[in-house]
Amino acid sequence: MMNVVLVGCGAMSRQWLDAARQIDGLAIVGLVDLDAERAKARAHEYDLAGIVIGTSLDAVLDQTRPDAVFDVVVPAARRAVALSAFAHNCHLLTEKPLADSPENARAIVEAARQAGRIHAVVQNRRYVANVRRIRRFLDSGAIGNPTSIHADFFVAPHFGGFREEMAHVLLLDMAIHTFDAARYMAGGEPAGVYCQEWEPANSWYRQGSSASAVFDLGGGKVFTYAGSWCADGFRTSWEGSWRIVAERGSLIWDGHDLLTAEVVATGRDGLFAKTQPIDVPPLDPADRVGGHLGIIRDFMHAIETGTEPETHGADNIKSLAMVFGAIESAETGRRVAIAREGP
Repeated sequence: MMNVVLVGCGAMSRQWLDAARQIDGLAIVGLVDLDAERAKARAHEYDLAGIVIGTSLDAVLDQTRPDAVFDVVVPAARRAVALSAFAHNCHLLTEKPLADSPENARAIVEAARQAGRIHAVVQNRRYVANVRRIRRFLDSGAIGNPTSIHADFFVAPHFGGFREEMAHVLLLDMAIHTFDAARYMAGGEPAGVYCQEWEPANSWYRQGSSASAVFDLGGGKVFTYAGSWCADGFRTSWEGSWRIVAERGSLIWDGHDLLTAEVVATGRDGLFAKTQPIDVPPLDPADRVGGHLGIIRDFMHAIETGTEPETHGADNIKSLAMVFGAIESAETGRRVAIAREGP
């Protein structure tokens, strides 16, 4: 049995607890929140009778001595939670983003290394079935190497709460999903970015609800991102809408179930090379999917076997570097080089 304390009992904690109760061998032994009544309400909602509830993570960890901590706090509190978890010899699975600043991200990754603990990030969009299919299809070389990756993200959620008060809210709180997916699917390493943010006249966010960015992913690959959290009408999927252009064809994914590709065929049709449809193979049984559930299972497997989970912090910091590079570019109005992070 793996004993876990979850810290941060806001709305997002439901996704974690929904997944956790589907896993045999995992027990939530403590809940921590600055609002004790909220933690008690969540314990009642999930029938977590007899667990330890508190407002101090250190105190609850001292009392429960768990194997791992699930971190679902706001990004500004991430570093304190991580250092507390590692000080108590706990493994750590954290909500995205890994941290609220490059300095804090590096400090967390280094603290995990020094403690010898497993540290991973819930980068749950990477565990979407079509993201896996696209990566496998591109790796097959069926349409050649990717040359450009394009993602659009346009939705208009009224969250309320901390998001509507955040700076750089789209880039910091949401774009990490799209950036990580692009890096994963295309196999790129971020080298530079130019980004512009703006606030639409109808925005209900304090700052940074809309952004456009162009990334150099190395190896001749360019990734463009256009997104807004103030875009009513013609809403995209939460996964975004994608076009990947490669040397011998293109792939389109609507972010839902529509995934199509075309490859260059023999001959020309006037000015244009002829193309023909090409199947994108179905999900492979070896592909890991399942969102939060899949990631938590992988995290547990990594602890049991001593291996690294796919979304371990030292890798995820590379996707986070894209976020902070884009923010710096938006603030300075210039292209920003992205330093290599991690191994």
